[in-house]
Amino acid sequence: MSLYGVMRTGVSGMNAQSNKLSTVSDNIANVNTVGYKRASTEFSSLILKSGSGNYDSGAVETTVRYAISDAGNYQFTTSTTDLAVQGNGFFVVQDANGNNFLTRAGAFVPDSTGNLVNAAGFQLMGYNIANGAVPNVAANGFGGLQVINVNQMALQASASTKATVAANLAPAPSAANLTAPAGPANYTSKTSMVTYDNIGNPVTLDVYLAQTATDTWDIQVYQGGSLLPPTGPSTTFTFDTTAAGKGALAAASTKSLSFNVPSAGGSTYPFTMDLSAMTQVASAFDFKATVDGNAPSAVEKVNIDDKGVVTAVLKNGTELPSFQIALATVPSPDHLTPEVGNVYSPNLDSGNVQVGLAGQGGLGTIKSGALEDSNVDLADELTSMIEAQRGFTANSKSFQTGADLLDVVVNLKR
Repeated sequence: MSLYGVMRTGVSGMNAQSNKLSTVSDNIANVNTVGYKRASTEFSSLILKSGSGNYDSGAVETTVRYAISDAGNYQFTTSTTDLAVQGNGFFVVQDANGNNFLTRAGAFVPDSTGNLVNAAGFQLMGYNIANGAVPNVAANGFGGLQVINVNQMALQASASTKATVAANLAPAPSAANLTAPAGPANYTSKTSMVTYDNIGNPVTLDVYLAQTATDTWDIQVYQGGSLLPPTGPSTTFTFDTTAAGKGALAAASTKSLSFNVPSAGGSTYPFTMDLSAMTQVASAFDFKATVDGNAPSAVEKVNIDDKGVVTAVLKNGTELPSFQIALATVPSPDHLTPEVGNVYSPNLDSGNVQVGLAGQGGLGTIKSGALEDSNVDLADELTSMIEAQRGFTANSKSFQTGADLLDVVVNLKR
């Protein structure tokens, strides 16, 4: 056996133990890093072919593995934008250059522009579902994803266009109580409702209702004391009070009332009142209206459900589902390539990325107000550190012994 081989084998062992100490130190340093995945050093022998009477010492080589698929414990927080994946999925994030990565580090907060970013500055990606849009998921890639921005979820002004009315018109007790066509001077019942113009200003509409004949009513709408001329065929509504009709609007009656409402800048916006649900029964007057449109409103807070739907809660109480967080996975997560910032990129060994939504395809669910801790066990790491230290010392002894024997051989000539 070559003495040089003994020394080289010792050096190989020391290098291997140094690699193990490197992964141990990295793990200990990141024991409190959110979403960090433990690294470990695995040893394998490198054997050299030897003759029948001689043994040629080989070496040891190391392979670093990452326990990416092992989930850490969960800690709960008070921030709704702190997120954890309960399952096999990864968050899809993007760096400043537009490159996409996978991560389990879900400590997201809005930056100065409203983008949700984690501690390493990576932006959270998702699908736009504003106004009822369906997520356009590309299963084998990152197409259709965009940065989730909470500032974009602020509510813009929208002009009112329609009111859906549920009302009961109390009939007059006698013919003597019948009145002329409805207006501020003549009405049986009167109510008001608030609409919004094109820049979000509230516009109050006064609704006057007058019973002009048996089972017949006239309805007029005023704004600021001025009549809003109807654009429909009639303002007369008739009711069917027979046993079959039960006080609902007659089949031949007008069912809606349309008119133009003055708006900012001297323009108008069309408005329709759906009155098809009105009744005339022996009960008190009741008028309920659901009006679309809104005034502008800022985002007060953000809620995220277990499906990853990001909902903006506005200061006026409106809730707007705006984004849905994307989750992704690969066939072999433990072979993902670790990158700077506690993120991972796919490679040939890990397999291609599959993108989807929480709760689908085994991707798991999203927990808001929680973070996934590092999966490092400090006690195990300290034990491994002692093992690596002792292993390094032992290999240094074999190196030193080989060096001492080489000195003996060199000194044989003396």
